[in-house]
Amino acid sequence: MKKISLKQVVLPVSFVVISACGNKISKNPDAFRGSATTSGYNTDTLPPPYATRSAKNFSKVIGWKDGKIPVAPQGFTVTKFADGLDHPRWIYVAGNGDIFVAESNTILKGIVKIGSKISRKIRTQGYGVSANRITLFRDADKNGIPESRHVFMEGLKQPFGMLIIGNYFYVANTDALLQFPYTTGTSSLSVLTGKKIVSLPDGEGKIKKNIHWTRNIITNEAMDKIYIAVGAGSNAGEHGLANEIRRANILEVNPDGSGERIYASGLRNPVGMDWAPGTKTLWTAVNERDLLGDELVPDYITAVKEDGFYGWPFAYFGQNEDPRWKDKQQPHMVQKTLVPDLPVGSHTASLGLTFYTQKSFPEKYHNGAFIGQHGSWNRSVLSGYKVIFVPFNNGKPAGPAEDFLTGFISELAKEEVHGRPVCVVILADGSMLVTDDVTNTIWRISANK
Repeated sequence: MKKISLKQVVLPVSFVVISACGNKISKNPDAFRGSATTSGYNTDTLPPPYATRSAKNFSKVIGWKDGKIPVAPQGFTVTKFADGLDHPRWIYVAGNGDIFVAESNTILKGIVKIGSKISRKIRTQGYGVSANRITLFRDADKNGIPESRHVFMEGLKQPFGMLIIGNYFYVANTDALLQFPYTTGTSSLSVLTGKKIVSLPDGEGKIKKNIHWTRNIITNEAMDKIYIAVGAGSNAGEHGLANEIRRANILEVNPDGSGERIYASGLRNPVGMDWAPGTKTLWTAVNERDLLGDELVPDYITAVKEDGFYGWPFAYFGQNEDPRWKDKQQPHMVQKTLVPDLPVGSHTASLGLTFYTQKSFPEKYHNGAFIGQHGSWNRSVLSGYKVIFVPFNNGKPAGPAEDFLTGFISELAKEEVHGRPVCVVILADGSMLVTDDVTNTIWRISANK
C-alpha cells in the first residue's frame, strides 16, 4: 500500500472567514443548533472556550421497563423489531431486503477508576467486551417482524460498516477493510474466506488506545468507489499528529482497495454517511471535540467537499482557533477551515445519518435527514439521546432540526436514560429502524395508515 506522509493529514482548500464573538451560555442542549443557512452557524451565539467548566457526566442506563418505549410524533407507531443482541451498533440493508446488524462495542482500557461513580455509570452501558459479530435478519413479508435470524459472520474485530458491491460483501473492521466473496441470499460467511484489502489505523502503536474506533463505509451510485470514515485517534491531537496519519478523514478507495486517497480531512469523528437525494453530494455526521465547555464544540452534519479541510484539530466550526493549538499551529491551517453546514448540538454524539427516500412517511419528511444522537459525557446537562430530523430542499437544509424519536432520557436530574440510539436506516416499505446499542434492541418506526 502506498504510504501517506504526515503532510497529508490535512489538505489545502479554499476557505470562508467567520468570527466567534458571542458569549451567551445556555442550559438548553438545543440552544446552539443554529439555523439552516449556507454558512450553517450563527456565530454570535458561539461562546468562547472554557465559558463553563468541562463536565464528566456519564449517563446511567436503566433500560426499558414497565412497557416504556421510545416516543415518535403523532401518526407514527414504535415497535420492537429485534432484541437479545449484543450491542447492535450499525445496520446495512441489502438490495434484496436482508438486514445486516454489526454487533460491536467500545473497549475501555484504564479510563476510569474502578469503583468510582463514573465507573458504575459506565458499567450500565456494558462497555468492555465486543461481540465482533454480524447478525442477519430476514423479513420476507415486510410486516416488521423478521421470520428468521442468522449468525452471518463471527470472529471479526469491532466490525461496523458493511456494504455489498456485485459479488462481494465488505466489512469495515476497526483495523481493516475486508472483502468476502458473496452470493445474494447467503445466510452465513466464514471470516476465513475474506481478505484484507485496506489496513486501517487502530491505535495499536505507541498510544495503545483506539478512541473513535468505528469505521463506516459507503459506495457511490456507480459503485466504483468506497468511502471509509476514520475518526481521530484522540480528542484534540494531544498525542501528536504522528498518531493521526490517515485519521480524522474520509478515505476513498477503489472496490479492490487500490487507489487510496484522502477525500476530505479535518473531520474529528465522521460516522454516518449518505448521499443527499437528487445530488451527487456526500453528507456526514461528525462528533466534534470535548473539554472546551458545555456548548463547545457543536456536532454537525455537513456536505463533504472533495479535498475539503474541516479544521480538526487546529480550528472548529470555521476559523475558530482551538486554544490548545494556538501556540503550536501554523495560521494557514486555521484559514483553510471550511464551515460545516448545520450544527446539531454540542456533545450530542451524533452518529447515525440517513436521508428519507421513501414515501410512507408524511411529505414533510421526504428527502430530509434523520440523525441518531447517541448522547455524550462532556456536558453538565445531558444532550442528545434521541433521533432528530432536518428538512431538506434541493439537497440543502431547509429548516431547523427538530426532535423525531425521543423518550430515551428517563430522568434528566438523575442522569438516567432508558437507552442510547445510534444507527438510523430506512427499509423498502418506508419504515425506519433505529439501533439502541446499550439495551441490545432495534426499534421500528412506521407511519400509521
